[in-house]
Amino acid sequence: METYAIHKSAMIAPRKARMTLDLIRGKDVQTAQGILSNTNTKASRLISKVLNSAIANAVNNNGAKEEELVISECYINPGPVYKRIKFGSRTKVDRRDKRTSHITVKVTDNKEAK
Repeated sequence: METYAIHKSAMIAPRKARMTLDLIRGKDVQTAQGILSNTNTKASRLISKVLNSAIANAVNNNGAKEEELVISECYINPGPVYKRIKFGSRTKVDRRDKRTSHITVKVTDNKEAK
């Protein structure tokens, strides 16, 4: 049974978060939680919350065992871009883009639904 969790509009650039997400792709959930807890990035803290939510969905809603869960898919899509201004040199105005992400983590226990 496959379950998932999504964090929409996370305040982190997708390019930065993909580097951390590549570390846990295809691993079992205990290994992935260990990797995320030892990685000191903002992305690892956000991905850890999404992973814990996906695990809770699988255990509580579908009756899966936490030891059998494996990360089947995980990806990050770009979210809305917040445009902000910063004053540049010679009274010019520069634009600073605050990029956001949609973080998705899917876990499965490799069993068919009843």
